[in-house]
Amino acid sequence: MDEKISTLTLDNCSTNDKVITKLLKKIGKSKLLLDGKLLHMRCAAHILNLIVKDGLEVIKDSIAKIRDSVAYWTATPKRIEKFEGLPNMLELSWNTS
Repeated sequence: MDEKISTLTLDNCSTNDKVITKLLKKIGKSKLLLDGKLLHMRCAAHILNLIVKDGLEVIKDSIAKIRDSVAYWTATPKRIEKFEGLPNMLELSWNTS
């Protein structure tokens, strides 16, 4: 198995860093592709997930306000009708094409 491993894709858990270090010592860098330089690949999906979570945290108050607004306007058929009539009242046009 040691001569067939090229990379391991893992998340950013600190335990994984220690496992990679032990694995490199056990297998030996010389048996790995490019002396093990590419052995530990960080999971791009996990990194992207962390970035998105941080971004959503920054705008969470705005998201809550939008959700509250949607909940208000869709609570009754009368409110939906009123909301849909707003462009006419404001002399705006919906471009649906």
